[in-house]
Amino acid sequence: MSNTVLQSNKQNAHLTFKANRGIGRHDWLRLTPAYSVHLVKQELEQHDPAQVVLDPFSGTGTTGICAAENGHDAILTDLNPFLIWLAKAKSYNYSTVETSNARAKLAEVLSIAEKLDANKLWIPPLHNIERWWGSAQLKALAQLRAAIYSLAGGKENDLLLIGFCNTLIKVSNAAFNHQSVSFKKAPQAALLDIGDGKEVFVSFFRDVEKIIESAEIPLDGAVSVVEVDARKILTPQKADIVITSPPYVNRMSYIRELRPYMYWLGFLEEAKEAGELDWKAIGGTWGTATSKLNSWADARAIPIKDIEPLTQKIAAANDKNGNLLSVYVKKYFYDMWEHFESVHKVLNPGAQLVYIVGNSSFYGHVVPAEQWYGELMSAIGFENVMIETIRKRNSNKALFEFAVRAEKA
Repeated sequence: MSNTVLQSNKQNAHLTFKANRGIGRHDWLRLTPAYSVHLVKQELEQHDPAQVVLDPFSGTGTTGICAAENGHDAILTDLNPFLIWLAKAKSYNYSTVETSNARAKLAEVLSIAEKLDANKLWIPPLHNIERWWGSAQLKALAQLRAAIYSLAGGKENDLLLIGFCNTLIKVSNAAFNHQSVSFKKAPQAALLDIGDGKEVFVSFFRDVEKIIESAEIPLDGAVSVVEVDARKILTPQKADIVITSPPYVNRMSYIRELRPYMYWLGFLEEAKEAGELDWKAIGGTWGTATSKLNSWADARAIPIKDIEPLTQKIAAANDKNGNLLSVYVKKYFYDMWEHFESVHKVLNPGAQLVYIVGNSSFYGHVVPAEQWYGELMSAIGFENVMIETIRKRNSNKALFEFAVRAEKA
């Protein structure tokens, strides 16, 4: 296993989710776990368009869309049903009839919404919902949602719903300036002055129009999207390239950021469902997923040389949470081991892999995720494992982002 250091002293924002702003379908819905389209393009330039691309942690669909834009066929897999829906909608080739219908439906939704009695409409059972939206904004969102769902279905409805997701975050009190959601101390002053929530309708119109415009540009490749556990990968065909970015070993629950969309669109109905989904996801620790860590134990020894001594140090570093976090680290790499075993079975001989992953630190003890990925890959039979340092992640001098490369014999 070899290591190469590239651009290690720079944060390189163009290699993060921030670079996707304003780039067609990649800008349809901003989620901070998404990675840069530039990273994917950079990787695809080395491969023939006839090769099939796989992203087993597809999230918002960045890899698949980029692959299709560059003539590749792609397979995307994820466990979260909302992300599966989003990736399918983003990677679908919309006809001129469908985009025309979407514009007609947009006008119809706005006409219907303003006539609805907001006081009689459903709002999601999102905990502490009033910190997300003011009363006027909440009512306007309820009107828009009810109007969208009152129309006959079709792929064009997906464009309206993605626009709705954009709008509900734009008019919210939430901030996504880093890789987790936070809330402003007080509602946005500009929104307080609206009163009747009309600005929500204006934002929705602009968001959907922008989405329709980029939907009119066809994709050259085909994208298949499959809902499946990353530890038990099933694909419609074998792949030649893997380009992906799994959740990092940092105990940051992606479900937390996705909850507002999932509640509004009906993918979640109660809080415990979020915890159950996070437990199934690699690295998830929302709600019941955290409590279940207390009883988890690995069924077989993980083939990583230093995992036991390092997790023991983490356990001893903090009386309150050290043991829990040590178990979290072990389970994360146990799950990734099962993932690498699974993905090995759905690749053609000679397949090239690149995993974008960051290391992490618990109580000053650095977890070298990139090195441990390499050890797991080698143990399973992947060859020519190489690690490149892509960028510095933040002010913590120990944290970096890496590309871990390998190939199937």
